Amino acid sequence: MKFLDEAKIFVKSGDGGGGAVSFRREKYIPRGGPDGGDGGRGGDVVAEAVESLNTLIDFRYRQHFKAGRGHHGEGRQKTGAGGETLVVRVPVGTQILDETKSQVILDLTEAGQRGLLAKGGDGGFGNTHFKTATNQAPRRADEGWPGEERWLWLRLKLLADAGLVGLPNAGKSTFLAAVSRAKPKIAAYPFTTLHPNLGVVSLDEETFVLADIPGLIEGAHEGAGLGHRFLGHIERCSILLHLVDGTAEDDAVAEAYRTVRNELEAYGHGLAEKPELVALNKIDALDPETLARRRAALAAATGQAVLTVSGVSGKGLTPLLGRLLDSVRAARAARRGETAETADAEAGWQP
Repeated sequence: MKFLDEAKIFVKSGDGGGGAVSFRREKYIPRGGPDGGDGGRGGDVVAEAVESLNTLIDFRYRQHFKAGRGHHGEGRQKTGAGGETLVVRVPVGTQILDETKSQVILDLTEAGQRGLLAKGGDGGFGNTHFKTATNQAPRRADEGWPGEERWLWLRLKLLADAGLVGLPNAGKSTFLAAVSRAKPKIAAYPFTTLHPNLGVVSLDEETFVLADIPGLIEGAHEGAGLGHRFLGHIERCSILLHLVDGTAEDDAVAEAYRTVRNELEAYGHGLAEKPELVALNKIDALDPETLARRRAALAAATGQAVLTVSGVSGKGLTPLLGRLLDSVRAARAARRGETAETADAEAGWQP
């Protein structure tokens, strides 16, 4: 299935049904009076987040969504049937924005969560509604109110606990395949990853979701490479794992880190302020002396301790995943309004 994370749709709620002009015509009931019923209400257009979807590809083939209109009222004070509500099903993590993309209307982050996109029009009054002591035979009935219509943008942001960032060929896809059952495309050339991938990591009987996005290059905020398009998929992550290619030259290791950090800052949306772990990758291809030198250069550039890993040999993966899990556990506890110590105690973890 092709991955699509943005789509434009048109929604229109149902028009309300018109009221009826009717009078009672029954034997032995003289001057029966008005008995026209009201029109039915038009159907709403509602968005619902479902777990069975993970892309917006369906909206490439269907862009228009219209709810059912209300039925007209009838005699004998019969109210018309209401229009059928139309449910637009979207993946969990979908944001719905107005036509200008300047305002977020809905942010559906949980399965089953719903939100109103367009309200159905009210039905018109039948002539029964207008009878008075001085107007006992009204011949007036209202038309139904029209429904709302609007263009909207759907933007999918994947829900993950941790996100992978780095230059192209930093080994992010290999790392994801090594720590989860994800099967991303892996090849010895840049931009192998063309769309985000998710993997579920299991450690100490707990799991968390790791997201891999296409690599960033210098000038991505100006559209270079694949640009910043996919950075939205790690906005919801609680921590970033920055992988740096250890086979690069000594001075290039630090420069690679600074390049990606500059692009995160240029993108904004709080990515540069997120907690970050830095790891030197592909250490299976380095001798101990070279590894120590490049690790020290990277630590000087980052201002923090640098972990070392190899997605190919598996060296260093368990300690790194443990650090990620600690951060994810603390973030989950914070969302629940608990302390990290309480969450650790519940999980049986000791510092």
